Amino acid sequence: MTSDTRPPCRKLRPSADHTYAGKQGFSYFEGIARETTGAHAICMHLLTIPPGGRAKAHKHATHETAIFMLEGTTTMFWGDALEHRMEVEAGDLLYIPADMPHLPFNPGPGPARAVIARTDPHEQESVILLPELEALVAD
Repeated sequence: MTSDTRPPCRKLRPSADHTYAGKQGFSYFEGIARETTGAHAICMHLLTIPPGGRAKAHKHATHETAIFMLEGTTTMFWGDALEHRMEVEAGDLLYIPADMPHLPFNPGPGPARAVIARTDPHEQESVILLPELEALVAD
């Protein structure tokens, strides 16, 4: 008989009862992560940004991010001085390289919903806030 040290397959269902407040200033669905499933190299969460919602300027040190927009439109500022601006709308896929400063916000009028995956199983562990960049972006 062999011993299997892999975590089991897990199924999670999004629920308002299972959310957490991220350092970035948003509430995330407590999704796939080391803490919930035993994941070793990836996390995946659902995010809803309310109209007018804005993240804090931040980056994810050493971890990449992939986003699929399910609903709505957001604007993301990115770059060392948040000098670039990108519109992301439902149906778009977005890649954010590791260590890239960014700041997303939802200009409205409705909510924006996205699936977010990162190469960090702890997700919040690699978040570095960049308050010195906050004043560089006007909604």
